[in-house]
Amino acid sequence: MSQNTIRLTMAQAVARFLTAQKTIIDGETLPIFGGVWAIFGHGNVAGLGEALHGVKDTLPTYRGQNEQSMAHAAIAYAKANFRRRFMVATTSIGPGALNMVTAAALAHVNRIPVLLLPGDVFANRLPDPVLQQVEDFGDGTVSANDCFRPVSRYFDRITRPEQIIPALRRAMQVLTDPAECGPVTLSLCQDTQAEAYDYPESFFAEKIWMPRRIMPDADEFAAAAAALKLARKPVIIAGGGVLYSEASVSLANFAEVHGVPVMETQAGKSSLPHGHALNMGSVGVTGTSASNVLAEDADLVLAVGTRLQDFTTGSWALFKNENLKIVGLNVQPFDAHKHNGLPLVGDARVGLEALDAALTGWQVDSAWTDKALKAKADWLKDADDARAASNVELPSDAQVIGAVQRGRSQALLVCASGGLPGELHKLWRADGPGSYHLDYGFSTMGYEIAGGLGVAIARPDEDVVIMVGDGSYLMMNSEIVSAVMMGVRLTIVVLDNGGYGCINRLQMATGGANFNNLFRDTYHMELPNVDFAAHAASMGAKAKKVASVNELESALSASEGAPGVHVFAIDTDPLITTEAGGHWWDVAVPEVSTRPSVNAAREAYEKALLAQRAG
Repeated sequence: MSQNTIRLTMAQAVARFLTAQKTIIDGETLPIFGGVWAIFGHGNVAGLGEALHGVKDTLPTYRGQNEQSMAHAAIAYAKANFRRRFMVATTSIGPGALNMVTAAALAHVNRIPVLLLPGDVFANRLPDPVLQQVEDFGDGTVSANDCFRPVSRYFDRITRPEQIIPALRRAMQVLTDPAECGPVTLSLCQDTQAEAYDYPESFFAEKIWMPRRIMPDADEFAAAAAALKLARKPVIIAGGGVLYSEASVSLANFAEVHGVPVMETQAGKSSLPHGHALNMGSVGVTGTSASNVLAEDADLVLAVGTRLQDFTTGSWALFKNENLKIVGLNVQPFDAHKHNGLPLVGDARVGLEALDAALTGWQVDSAWTDKALKAKADWLKDADDARAASNVELPSDAQVIGAVQRGRSQALLVCASGGLPGELHKLWRADGPGSYHLDYGFSTMGYEIAGGLGVAIARPDEDVVIMVGDGSYLMMNSEIVSAVMMGVRLTIVVLDNGGYGCINRLQMATGGANFNNLFRDTYHMELPNVDFAAHAASMGAKAKKVASVNELESALSASEGAPGVHVFAIDTDPLITTEAGGHWWDVAVPEVSTRPSVNAAREAYEKALLAQRAG
């Protein structure tokens, strides 16, 4: 049977295929790819660059300033869209491609879809070694792009133009699968990009991709429901899967009907509004006292859409009830089985609604719910004290957080690494789903500004506010230029504590000397005095150095709704953190040292290890 074909280069086929992939959100059919981030080089400019130019009216191409940060922007776009829409990032071979590997790992850890299209060496190998080619002395098939293999959900190297047909179809399956989604890397040999092939027209037919809602297995469901009915002190831990499943309403209904307290991971924060009576806030190492006091006593944890990583479980020392059971409601079996839990493999929304129906008439003893309500009331007082404005010369991160939230009460908050996520997890008051946007799965320095740009593209009507430390700002700030170029509305608050304050505090807590973290504790000929406002202004932002949290609050209020990129820098104290809440975290302390402070820290560490559960 013959079929109609169209002769295109492989790169042209990629571009055309991408424009034909659609989804439906709130009744509106939309392109599933929101655009392409590109830094062109000799490995992609002639092939894919020409192809993208041909579809620029339907698939926009954005010029990034750094390969890693533009991929961060693409990832943030997908996360802000609850994984319903996503983006592409393309680079040349060599350093351009390898710069995206960190971003690929971020997406892999956080289960976020992104399509990476790095250029590669010549498939015909005639020019070998081509410029920027990494040669393996013992394997002629290896290139630098093999580094993407362990941090991609699906990896393929395209050496013939017809190979792109099954590769792109497989890529879409992975990108849209709620259990398997993550980064997909299609490594495009640069000569193959330019080769033509007679592609079937059917390959470019419009296709609608909708999220799959996995129904729980009957036996697993029965076991989970039975465990819940027997629980006397249950809690729910809400992870990112609640947001990706759009299950916030179902979660709130389940908690209210059955009286079960809810606590949130970093990825799951904003699953319930901060003001919801049964939202205990953050849990674990960066948890509120309300969540952690309940977690310590809980006899059942319904873990919904979470990986249960060590910050959530307090390095598996938080839960102290010997009879603890975990029910893992998760689309990914790998996660549902964690910590010897009862797996309930399925979609978060479907699973919660089914459990609610199966548990009709069951409600937690009022004493447990009352304990939760009192614990939350006590925590809110502590949180208010930590966030309150102060006239101190160097405010704490918590005081800056208070000023930002008072100045921009409806902000969508973006952050990533360092000490800020711990304080924000406890203290930021998130209301709408997705109004709290952090990378803390990979805790990637440099994500903040680029991620904020991606969020702003995904949600142009939101007031996107980025909070970033000076160390992370210095590591990656160049997408300020992209935001200015694109006319994006963005607010950046830079907290300058003179170095890597978070790790300096950890160094001190483990008995170490103040060394190589704060600028003042490094080898230097002269201490830097970075003018972050002037630096941001040089890239086109409207920038200002503020002298106090009150001035910051006023500046944020005055600039609310204003167009363009606004940057406010403020000096902060590198040592102060919120004392209330929190939990021990397993960071191994040297067993042998000549320093008494390290030996003392080791002794405390060994005592803390006794609380860890083996499984």
